[in-house]
Amino acid sequence: MKLFKPTLVAIAMVSVFGCQEAKKEDPVAAQAPVLEAEIDKQAYGLGASIGMYMERNLAEHEKLGLALDKELIVKGFVESLEGKSQLPQEEIQALLMSLDQQMKEKQQAQIAKQAEDALAEGQKYLEENAKREGVMTTESGIQYEIITPAEGEKPTATDTVKVHYTGTLINGDKFDSSVDRGQPAVFPLNRVIRGWTEGVQLMSVGAKYKFTIPSDLAYGPMGNPPRIPGNSVLNFEIELLEIQKPEPAPEVGEQAEAVTQ
Repeated sequence: MKLFKPTLVAIAMVSVFGCQEAKKEDPVAAQAPVLEAEIDKQAYGLGASIGMYMERNLAEHEKLGLALDKELIVKGFVESLEGKSQLPQEEIQALLMSLDQQMKEKQQAQIAKQAEDALAEGQKYLEENAKREGVMTTESGIQYEIITPAEGEKPTATDTVKVHYTGTLINGDKFDSSVDRGQPAVFPLNRVIRGWTEGVQLMSVGAKYKFTIPSDLAYGPMGNPPRIPGNSVLNFEIELLEIQKPEPAPEVGEQAEAVTQ
C-alpha cells in the first residue's frame, strides 16, 4: 500500500476546509458550483480526483485500525499553508514513516491471519467435497468431476492447450474467467500451476471437468494477491478446446539448408 502524498492531501484538505467554512458562513456559497467554463471543470475534476484518492486511503487505514482524525488532518494542512505548522518538517517526515510502517505491519498480520484461516477452511472443504457423488481424487490430492465426457488424445505436459475456464474460491467468489472475457486462453501446460498441469492431462479435447485444487498445488501460502489469498483451495471449470503440439526440431541438414537459402 502506498501512503498518500502530503502534497496531494494538502490540496484535498484545503478544498474540504474551504467547503466546510463556506457552509458555516454563507449558505449560498455552499451550493453546488456552476461548472461552465473549461477551467472551472478542470479545477473541480482535480479536486474530485484527489478527494476520491483520499477517501480510499483513509478508508484503508480505518479498516486496519488506524483511523485518522479528519479534523486534525484539515487543521495541520491549513496551518502549514499559513506557515504556522505546530510540527517541524523533520518530525513530520518521521511521523509519516512511522505511520507507513504501522500500516505494513498490520497488513502483514492481516494477510497471515487470512492465510491461516484459509488453510483450515480449505482442508475442511476438501474433506467434504471428496464425499460428493462423482468426485474422484488423484494421488496428489486433486479432486475432479466430469461435466462433459470426451474420448481421444490427451495432452502432455509439454503441449500447448487452448481452453475455456472459470476459477472461483471455495466461497463462490469468481477471480478469473476466460468465458466472461469471451476469449479462450492458450498456454503451455508446463507453465501454469501444478494442479492445472496435472489435471488437464486427464482430459480429451471436447471434455469439460471441474477441478478442486489444494492450495499446495495452486498458489500456496503466498497466494496471488489481491484476488487469491494465501493457502486458498481453488475450483476451476475447464473445457479443453484444442491441443497444440510443439513444432518438431529441424534436422541438422534442414537447419543448414534454411541458413543458406
